[in-house]
Amino acid sequence: MDIKDKTILILGGWGLVGKAISRKLIPENPKKVIITSLKKEEALEELDYLRKTYPDKPADYFEARWGNVLLRKEFKDEDRTSLLKDPIKRKIMIQDVMEELNDEILQSAFLYDLLREYKPDILIDCINTATGIAYQNIFSAYKSLTKVMYGDYSREELVEEAEKLLAVIYIPQLIRHIQIMYNAMHDFETKLYLKIGTSGTGGMGLNIPYTHSEEKPSRVLLSKSAVAGAHTLLLFLMARTPDTAITKEIKPAAAIAWKKIAFDTIKKGGKEILLNDVPFDAVIPLEGKLKSEIENRFRESEPLKSVFIDTGENGIFSRGEFEAITAQKQMEFVTPEEIAADAVFEIKGGNTGHDVINALDNANTHPTYRAGYMQHLAVEKLKALERYHNTDSIAFEMLGPPRLSKLLFEIYFLKKLYGTMKDIVKADPEKMSRDMKNLLRSNDSLRNQVLSIGIPVLMDDGKSLLRGNSMKIPPFGTEKELDINDANIDKWAHAGWVDLRVENMKLWLTRLNDLMAEANAIPEDDTSSLHVRTRQYWNYFNEIDIGRVVSWIFIHEEKGPRMKD
Repeated sequence: MDIKDKTILILGGWGLVGKAISRKLIPENPKKVIITSLKKEEALEELDYLRKTYPDKPADYFEARWGNVLLRKEFKDEDRTSLLKDPIKRKIMIQDVMEELNDEILQSAFLYDLLREYKPDILIDCINTATGIAYQNIFSAYKSLTKVMYGDYSREELVEEAEKLLAVIYIPQLIRHIQIMYNAMHDFETKLYLKIGTSGTGGMGLNIPYTHSEEKPSRVLLSKSAVAGAHTLLLFLMARTPDTAITKEIKPAAAIAWKKIAFDTIKKGGKEILLNDVPFDAVIPLEGKLKSEIENRFRESEPLKSVFIDTGENGIFSRGEFEAITAQKQMEFVTPEEIAADAVFEIKGGNTGHDVINALDNANTHPTYRAGYMQHLAVEKLKALERYHNTDSIAFEMLGPPRLSKLLFEIYFLKKLYGTMKDIVKADPEKMSRDMKNLLRSNDSLRNQVLSIGIPVLMDDGKSLLRGNSMKIPPFGTEKELDINDANIDKWAHAGWVDLRVENMKLWLTRLNDLMAEANAIPEDDTSSLHVRTRQYWNYFNEIDIGRVVSWIFIHEEKGPRMKD
């Protein structure tokens, strides 16, 4: 992609890699560059640097935003710990992640708001998402919950700790983040998305000696790698989704360094490390229990100052720490400038060999010629057994979604009533509705089959339902009852009810006419390999293969075609 005159949004633009990428991009003359960071002071610091470094650019060429992109806009500047202490906000956070994605959740998300405001052509994501999610530390939340569960605590305290655990579960947060990202990029027509990911261990294995606890390796560290891996697979799926941004990921497998080398005050988590004034004779006997806190705290004097190397998100290292972690056969390291060079080359359409999404594409076992041939044989064998046993194999509601079974039964009923597509499209929708109702009334076996797999039948009046012992739709979840209203009836009928209403018959006429028109538009003399769903594929509309019809619906109505072979 040509970067010139494109609007670019860099998430995590204050960070080590984000800074390097912005500097590498600017000579390509994008239209506008927006950088974000978690904290306001970070974003403004980088904005000030860019404006001073590139004084010839217009005043609004660079912009900055800040906040947590994993949260809704109203919470973006609040600390997660504070949010979790507030019962109302905590509940909203849980619902934002655990409930089905709806317009309110989507429109409230800070990430969605960013893309709505700037409509970037290119989105570069340098946030260490895996760290942001995994370091919420579900294991610590588990310990807090079990302490309350088995101790003498109130119900309110139990609910609070249970909600805190729900709020830090990793995978739902990651899934929701990807859902919002996908919808935002689709809605605002982002053309390319590049993720700077992580291996979680700086490229080291399970024997990594740098951990966060006495475990080796720690569960928290492995959680980071697990989230990073899950993130990559979700991006792999996004890259296979039509009508969304080209999706790439560069995943450094080494420590990333560095930002600066200096002598100054040493800070951890933004706070100065204060020296404790501990006299030598303040020893304590090692007996009984060792407490995490001391009763009489020592006086804290001036802050610790030393020579350090700032490695950005990975923290401040002493010379000894840096030498150890970057030594050959340890994490070693890669510079942010090298990552930025790869990133810009990939954006411009180059192939660095470092795009892990492309690597996964090439490493996967794809559909094969043999399987295509065998699919034909399998279908013919199924048809032969249907004829031999005088039965029709329609749907069992094991594959899902229930909409698949609903559509298969509806087109099967039409096939049984009218025989061919040519005859179906000549039918009157009101007569189709009556005929389908009479078929279900008179054919006990067929009626019981569809109802027994959990697919109910909405009667032609739209106000009554024929159902079996169980229903797949609606998904009741923990609820035992759901409100019946027109909106819900329409939603449930679409999702998994055989629908006898006249409007649904009209829909079937429309889709079958569209299907036939698509095939008829292919010239008779075009015998090339360009087309798949030709008149011959549809048996010249004289015989209906119900699975093929429903696959056509899933491709066109559900927008669900396979993008890559």
